Amino acid sequence: MKNKPDPKDIKKHSVNLGGHKTSISLENIFWDQIKNLAADRGVTVNQLLTEIDLDRTGNLSSAARVFVLENVRNKTENKSK
Repeated sequence: MKNKPDPKDIKKHSVNLGGHKTSISLENIFWDQIKNLAADRGVTVNQLLTEIDLDRTGNLSSAARVFVLENVRNKTENKSK
């Protein structure tokens, strides 16, 4: 039986942001949500991270976490209406 990865573990992921190769370090739980949000929007992870990158003021990892949290908050607020 294979153990499920710990959601708190941080992993480095290679990404391509608008033709620029770089990496992003995120906890598994945030990476999984980035993948889900990209799929929900019909875009690739690289395309979603490029959008996040263009709008960020801090580092990419922090911007990605904030993006995920804002989406979770928006879903929660919409459900309570």
